[in-house]
Amino acid sequence: MTSMAQSDNRMTAAQYLEWDRQQTVRHEFYDGEVFAQAGGTRQHSLISTNTARVIGVELAGHECEAHGSDMRVHVAATGYYAYPDVAVVCPPVEGESEDVISNPVLLVEVLSPSTADFDRGGKFGHYRQIPSLQEYLVVWQDEPRVEQHQKTADGLWLLREVVGIDQRLNLISIDRAVPLTEIYAKVSFDD
Repeated sequence: MTSMAQSDNRMTAAQYLEWDRQQTVRHEFYDGEVFAQAGGTRQHSLISTNTARVIGVELAGHECEAHGSDMRVHVAATGYYAYPDVAVVCPPVEGESEDVISNPVLLVEVLSPSTADFDRGGKFGHYRQIPSLQEYLVVWQDEPRVEQHQKTADGLWLLREVVGIDQRLNLISIDRAVPLTEIYAKVSFDD
């Protein structure tokens, strides 16, 4: 994550939202600084799209909604604004505007080499501050592997690794099971 703002050119959250809505590239925001989101690879895009699609299909007839990477998520407790690869939100949908949600139940990030450490560390630290969040998935690009973080009833986070193309993710946040074959449909792995 590379900062676009200099220390003497910081933005407020309101300035960021107004400015970002006019940009052709998405930007995340934290503590007055704006961070450009790098373009992803074909593999990253395919995995993100597959994940949003399969979760969306699972939610057909359900009141919850699956959103792709164009939906901004606001972490009110820290002031962080992010664009996760997939976000699921259930009614009542909360957010300060139509392009921001603040109460997702499930968030998904597909790892990129340049953001992997942040997605698994700092970003998850922000996401854990969302009271409604029940589940966070970190999806690998180079192998069929998902880190599944689930919030327990007493507020602790349980880590489960799901490895292998023949495995299924049991998503507690939406009470659905998703096969890794569908998340990784049409994805080739280097041997």
